[in-house]
Amino acid sequence: MNATLLIAQRELGTYLRSMTGYVIAAILLLVDGLLFNIFAIGGDDKLSATVLAQFFFYTSGLTMIASVFISMRLVAEERQTGTLVLLTSSPVKDGQIVVGKFLSGFLFLAGVLALTIFMPLLIRVNGKISLGHLAAGYLGLLLLGAAAMAMGTLGSALARTQVLAAIFSGCMVTAMVLCWMLVRVTERPFNDVFASLAIHGKHFIPFQQGTIHLRDVVYYLMVVIVSLFTAVRVMEARRWR
Repeated sequence: MNATLLIAQRELGTYLRSMTGYVIAAILLLVDGLLFNIFAIGGDDKLSATVLAQFFFYTSGLTMIASVFISMRLVAEERQTGTLVLLTSSPVKDGQIVVGKFLSGFLFLAGVLALTIFMPLLIRVNGKISLGHLAAGYLGLLLLGAAAMAMGTLGSALARTQVLAAIFSGCMVTAMVLCWMLVRVTERPFNDVFASLAIHGKHFIPFQQGTIHLRDVVYYLMVVIVSLFTAVRVMEARRWR
């Protein structure tokens, strides 16, 4: 556990010391603010709950995109610069490396999401929002971000360069999102399977509307566990080549 935390601390420090992390955070906040003003606040008069739900909807998409770009350097950069050999030859397990790097990316993403809190609070200027709705929405964003970050960690473990890592991760996340669209063009039992696999359509909407279902929490946690488990197996397979 100490090795995992040390790796997470080291990687998190890298994000905070480099321009890449700040650029990703700035772009996410800028685009999120623009979407919030154009689609959520702008237009006809809306209920506060509707504005808040729309904020979580647009932020969820940006969260998945940000997760892909944050995670692309986790393992791929080490392999690209040749430092992965030093890391894997040190007295740490592959699981500790993968989990530590995942935690660093997730903590950075959580910090960026925390900075968006001023946008829903602006709704309170002329309306009212439920703290339960706010908490459920941010819980959903964190779970969605964790799932996307875990898939990004897997993509980074598979790739040799950061560009390929972003492509692999983006394809995996996009495929999980598009599962919801396949529900409309397939029949049972396949539509039920695709609906259950969809990372956004079925499992995030309840959080967006202020409702927490145990099945959705378990789903996101399972995506994280399966993705990280697969990433560890990839690391172990590469170690013995």
